[in-house]
Amino acid sequence: MTTTTPDSGHGRTAPTARPPRGRRGPGGGGRRRPVTDDVPRWQLFVPLGLYLLFTLIPFYWMLLYAVRPAGSRSLLPWPATTEHFEKVWNERSFGVFFQNSVLVGVASMVMTLFVSLAGGYALARFSFRLKTPFLLALLCSQFIPGALMLVPLFEIFKNLQMINSLGSVIIAEAVFQLPLSLILLSGFVRNVPPSLEEAAWVDGCGRFRAFCAVVLPLLRPGLVAVGSFAFVHSWNHFLFALMFLSSQDKQTIPVGLNTLLGADSVDLGALAAGGVVAAVPVVIIFAFIQRWLVTGFSAGAVKG
Repeated sequence: MTTTTPDSGHGRTAPTARPPRGRRGPGGGGRRRPVTDDVPRWQLFVPLGLYLLFTLIPFYWMLLYAVRPAGSRSLLPWPATTEHFEKVWNERSFGVFFQNSVLVGVASMVMTLFVSLAGGYALARFSFRLKTPFLLALLCSQFIPGALMLVPLFEIFKNLQMINSLGSVIIAEAVFQLPLSLILLSGFVRNVPPSLEEAAWVDGCGRFRAFCAVVLPLLRPGLVAVGSFAFVHSWNHFLFALMFLSSQDKQTIPVGLNTLLGADSVDLGALAAGGVVAAVPVVIIFAFIQRWLVTGFSAGAVKG
């Protein structure tokens, strides 16, 4: 489409080109066309499809061994059987392991959220001496492997008579996850404008009431992101449960999976069924909270 403009000196009009639709013109008018519109779709879908295939094949292989009858070599899970699940759930005490893992995961998640929420708010809203060295120490603590904490934690729990208690694993998991959770939640709190709290103070709210009524609802995506990773880390962590728990009725699922590995042979069907039992709760949790998780990370990625 062309428009006409007067030609000085001759009284005629000359056609001028109009910026293509969907692209931004020289003056900034029009809408910007997404960059991905210029890329053929196959260049996007083929790499993503290959990555998805590479990711899902191990899960399919695990599910195949879990539902395939013993001795079968079929590449399709048919006829399906539940004998491996019944074996690990009843004979291998995976029902008890599952309950212990849920208790450890939920308790450590609640403890981590409670402490990191209070500490993150303090780091974001207050200025005090040694604040910068404290944040630097939190960052440096992420370079320390969990194995180096075993000896001092074992001595502490031994003096407190907490060895072979789920409480020792819960405290150890919470302590191990607190530094990163503090840093993340302090970033989320900084994204909440202080003027919202000040308006609540003017209306007669105290600091705690203003925090609960104004700040806490806005931190929901951040709490979901931090809490989900705290739970998943506690659910999958193997080292603390192995070192601090000795009784079979106190073990968690990662340690229970280790008991399925024999010295001379491995029951692949039972091991795969145990892996499915360990993976399904985490997959379900992330399927339900993925919207909050993405929102939380996008909210914490920018400084308010």
